[in-house]
Amino acid sequence: MSTTETAEAGWQLPRTPRSAGRARALLRAQLTAWKVDGGVVDTAESVLSELVTNSIQHAYVPAGREIGVRIARREGCLRIEVADANSEQPVPCAARADDEHGRGLALVVALAERWGCRPRAYGIGKAVWAELGLPRGQPE
Repeated sequence: MSTTETAEAGWQLPRTPRSAGRARALLRAQLTAWKVDGGVVDTAESVLSELVTNSIQHAYVPAGREIGVRIARREGCLRIEVADANSEQPVPCAARADDEHGRGLALVVALAERWGCRPRAYGIGKAVWAELGLPRGQPE
């Protein structure tokens, strides 16, 4: 891959609890094909899992709507993006030690070099994204 080339992959997943696991498996397979390092793969799986889980739990939209997952590899960067039909922007919250929920986006913020939210390219909703650094010297 040259310095300006981007490799991309994407999937549409149903808004069901099983989709987080399916998304992780698809991500791992794609990153293996791209020869991305194992440490980055583990971090990427955690980030993707949290973003998909948040979308499943909080994107209360009509039945049949799917969650869009897109990953892109550019030189030095892996971008993970999850889109849903809910336009409400996520906000990280501070969970207490005994809280069972509320840590997902805070985990994404901690693991990612950058993260954000943008309107979906098509239709209503949003896409939440996170970028992870790729180690220098990884095969292109």
